[in-house]
Formats: sequence, structure tokens, C-alpha cells
Amino acid sequence: MLGMSSNSAAQKVEQYKPVKSILISQPQPTRSPYFELEQKYGLQIDFRPFIHVEEVTVKEFRKARIRPDEFTSVIFTSRNSIDHFFRICEELRIRMSAETKYFCLSEAVANYLQKFIVYRKRKVFTGKRTILDLKPSLMKHKAKERFLLPCSNLGSQKVSSFLTEHEFNWKEGMMYRTVSSDLSDLSDITYDVLVFFSPLGIKSLYENFPDFKQNETRFAVFGSTTSKAVNERGLTINIHAPSPETPSMTMALEKYIKEANKNA
Repeated sequence: MLGMSSNSAAQKVEQYKPVKSILISQPQPTRSPYFELEQKYGLQIDFRPFIHVEEVTVKEFRKARIRPDEFTSVIFTSRNSIDHFFRICEELRIRMSAETKYFCLSEAVANYLQKFIVYRKRKVFTGKRTILDLKPSLMKHKAKERFLLPCSNLGSQKVSSFLTEHEFNWKEGMMYRTVSSDLSDLSDITYDVLVFFSPLGIKSLYENFPDFKQNETRFAVFGSTTSKAVNERGLTINIHAPSPETPSMTMALEKYIKEANKNA
């Protein structure tokens, strides 16, 4: 599928081979700068999520012996955590108290919360991006609150570490799973560039194609943790973001394509 050259020198010689097709390992967005890139350079850009979220059933959740309404505060790290928290509550026929406090890692997460609660009547605390942004608010309420952290099977390591380190009264509630998608229909399809945004995407690639060889396929990788996962597999990274010059993946791709396709 799609193609590892054991010869790194040979890979460097081939790294600027023209790019005509790109696979983005994410769901297709409604609007995206990738579409402009596709038109500008006459590319084929396809989208395919390599991972997806599955719900934890109420029957499974009950085994953890957790009742959401026994907690006075909830920490949300993502939209998925909100979706599955309120799904579990609905299926358990639980109504959270109007006094419940909600701590959201970012403004986007807090805004999404409005789908489920009457925002102006609730106590919502919002961070900018990480748990440390919420530290002042969390520490202020630490003594009196019991915190629930809805999460996936992967947990939320930085949040968990923070809560444990500062001795909060808290518990983790696994309400959904992030798992590899079935990519078997791509077994006979090749792309010039594969784009990855998380280590889970790389994990999914090898779960679907254990004998995957990079060959002439270029890898575009976003973030240090994804880069680490790629390097651990002995693969070559040809395009990397973010960087001071190319803070977004589309900018990094365009820079590479300009060089790779200039003589095409």
C-alpha cells in the first residue's frame, strides 16, 4: 500500500520527485486551505481518517462504578469528552445539578458545551489550551470540589498528572475509545505523500498494513510526538510542520511541492 527505503542516501536523492497525489489522514473538512492547494497545483488530495472514536456502552461504563452526578465538577478536554459525557448521563437518566462546575481546556471546548447546557446559568471556567491555563481556577476550587475527568481509553496524561500531583479529589471516567479505522480498501492504492498528525495515525497504518514499506512515498508529519513515532518505525520524514517558516501543514506542503514540481 501507498510504499521504506533501507537506503537513506537513495531516499534523499528521490525526495523531490514530483507530487501529484496526497492522502490526509483526517476526515474531509467542509472548507480547508487544502482545497486551494489542490486547485493551485493540480493535485489529487484525498481525506481519510486513520482513527475514529467508538462509544463505551453504559453496560461497560457501569463496571467502573462511577456516577457522574456524584461529582461537583467536570473537566472537559475535547468535544468528544463532552459528547460522550452527556450521552452517558442521558442513558443513565442522570441530570447534572445546576451547581455543577465545568472546566474546559480551551474556548472551543467551552463553546461546544453550550450545545448541552444553558451556558449563562452554569459555572464554566475556560483555559486557552492546556491544563496549566486552568490552574488558578482549579486551585481556587480544589478544597470543596470532587472532579470527574471524562476521557478515552488513551486517558489524558497531562491532565491526570496535574490532578494527581496537586492532590485533587478526582476520578477518571472512560466514556469512549479512540481506535484504528479499517483501511483495507486502500491496499492497492498509492499516494505520493501521506500526511500524519498524531502517533495514532502511524499506529493505524501498521495495524492495517503490517508489511508497509515507504519506498518512494513521502511522509509529511505534524508535531514532535508524531515525528517520534515515524522515526521509531525507521521511516523518513520529508515534510515537517510546524516550523518558524511553515507554521501550518498546508504551508509546509506548498513549500515542498513548489520545489518538487518546478521541473515537472
